[in-house]
Amino acid sequence: MVLVEGRATSRTAILNKPSSLNALDTAMAARLKRLYESWEENPDIGFVLMKGSGKAFCSGGDVVSLYHSLNEGNVDECKMFFESLYKFVYLQGTYLKPHVAILNGITMGAGAGISFPGMFRLVTNKTVFSHPEAQMGFHPDAGASFYLSRLPGYLGEYLALTGDKLNGEEMIACRLATHYTLDERLSWIEERLSKLITDDPSAIETSLAQYGDIVYPNKRSILFKIDTIDRCFGHDSVEEIIDALENEASVANDEWCKMVLKKMRVASPLSLKVTLKSIREGRFQSLAQCLVREYRISLAKISKEVSNDFCEGVRARLVDKDFAPKWEHPSLKDVSEDMVDRHFSPLPEVESELELPTALREPYM
Repeated sequence: MVLVEGRATSRTAILNKPSSLNALDTAMAARLKRLYESWEENPDIGFVLMKGSGKAFCSGGDVVSLYHSLNEGNVDECKMFFESLYKFVYLQGTYLKPHVAILNGITMGAGAGISFPGMFRLVTNKTVFSHPEAQMGFHPDAGASFYLSRLPGYLGEYLALTGDKLNGEEMIACRLATHYTLDERLSWIEERLSKLITDDPSAIETSLAQYGDIVYPNKRSILFKIDTIDRCFGHDSVEEIIDALENEASVANDEWCKMVLKKMRVASPLSLKVTLKSIREGRFQSLAQCLVREYRISLAKISKEVSNDFCEGVRARLVDKDFAPKWEHPSLKDVSEDMVDRHFSPLPEVESELELPTALREPYM
């Protein structure tokens, strides 16, 4: 459900499924794409906003619905979801008008994908960002391999493999967000933006900064662990990353390293390897290339040809909630290079690759 608020020269898209933390389904992704295309063509609209209702901006894709669809054999429905979502992400990353995403509350997975490519990203003291897909037998998608791979050092690999969270201050520090404000000041900013009659990004920037705060991560932030993260997560394979973490944990008796190992050990070993390869490839690819590759990976995940880890991960975390997934390949040594590579192979002739209007729309990023 996507609601629309209209102002003199702006429009606001409101993700409105608070009971599921505004998780995206196919209808929502398709509606966002239609709305954004019509707003881009309308000369009376100067800029566009997006926000969520309730305590979340967007918790990502509605994977519980995908789980039920797959169990009923409706694979084509699931493909349509990923196609609609990724096409909207590309539209957002090439959008011609200024865009403000108000990321108040939970912002996970595809929730980041539909907002990060836009021009302005406003976070608050309530914002919580994470990519928990590997722990769910999936992979960070919707453009995640593009923006995570461009974070400082190997922070992107760390976030993708552990599912660890960042708060608003940390998102500002590593430039995932452009502006920060306290939750209680949001209504002032929204009121100020609603009165703007402009298509000038600098006027929007001034309004966002007026009620904004300059903030820094506190000393317990994982950003202060960046040297350790780079030392451990800069390796070429998941096995080497785990060895490096185990070494740090034993030599320095580092409790943080033990906690990181624990997070990685509950993830799907296959997903960890696929995720690492995806982020590494993303470093050298455009947003469009990342989305085309992520689409291949997602289709491999939902086809169950290599493993059933996605459905098993969703079952364990969100359906039965026993948090005891039985991964098809329970250890890293059970995962062959061929299994990983099959997620990246061009789609068979019977399947269509993700087609994006790259000749018509150039990303500004």
